[in-house]
Amino acid sequence: MANEKDRDAWLAQVVESVLEPELPIVDPHHHLWDHPGSRYMLDEILRDTNTGHRVLATLFVECMSMYRADGPESMRPVGETEFVNGIAAQSGSGQYGETRVAAGIVGFADLTLGEAVVPVLEAHIAAAPVRFRGIRHAGGFDASPEVRNSHTNPPPDLYESKKFREGFARLSELDLTFEAWQYHPQLPSVTALAKAFPETTIILDHFGGPLGIGPYEGKRAEIFAEWKKNSAELARCPNVVAKLGGINMPVNGFGWHRRPTPPTSDELVSATRDYYLHAIDKFGPRRCMFESNFPVDRVSCSYAVLWNSFKKIAAGFNKDEKAQLFHRTATEVYRLKVANLS
Repeated sequence: MANEKDRDAWLAQVVESVLEPELPIVDPHHHLWDHPGSRYMLDEILRDTNTGHRVLATLFVECMSMYRADGPESMRPVGETEFVNGIAAQSGSGQYGETRVAAGIVGFADLTLGEAVVPVLEAHIAAAPVRFRGIRHAGGFDASPEVRNSHTNPPPDLYESKKFREGFARLSELDLTFEAWQYHPQLPSVTALAKAFPETTIILDHFGGPLGIGPYEGKRAEIFAEWKKNSAELARCPNVVAKLGGINMPVNGFGWHRRPTPPTSDELVSATRDYYLHAIDKFGPRRCMFESNFPVDRVSCSYAVLWNSFKKIAAGFNKDEKAQLFHRTATEVYRLKVANLS
């Protein structure tokens, strides 16, 4: 899209009635930023969460937003936590409705600092003592120039490196979780990390990043089979929790963003249901949570349509299982106190 107005008009072509509007939701994965030509701040996320689904709270995940402009390089990411904590305080005032935006915060710290990362972790906690919950150090790497690597510019073996693991070992000491984001060929490295640090809760973002572009284009069945095997192995690690979402990005190869009209919830379900059902089968509802990954997935679909697709996928589960998938797992894993949850 040329600009945000064009995207808004494109998304507005598909409007659906909201399913199960009273079902409480905690959205455990979104971003906030203010870049030239791309703004997603409190007004924008409330625009999305106020489209009919009952979103009671959200969790912010790092995206290199509002880093400090000066000071030690290692400490600059703490600026993002300071920024988001301010947004969370605005939302927490109750003046903007029922949704509590950024009730939890996951930030970035360079874990390859090893032992030296401890002051950075402590600074994040001090900046948001009520809300700070964990660290994401993205490791997405692929040798193909057609696949964009993670914003952290990681080496191919980040999660195996000695210095990274030295820093990673400090997380559990401070009661912090780790957010794993990489691509599907790297899933075994997450499994190895989980086995090496069973005391640390690891949250797998976006199904582990099944790729569908570049050398992976046109190989969906082959890739799905590989992903199923490796994700099932990862699910055997009891300290790993899976986020179900973030699979509608261009890198996943469905090409929604190139269509003249955005997908309906039925189309999303038809294309992606098997990923969700496999993950829920292997991890169980108590270790799964639906996520929006907004505004990144907004390139492909609207917030209301996306959550309708989740509700359709979960239609066969009982009330308790739905509670786990839509809010309870998120509140338990991130230790969130959310009012009006039943």
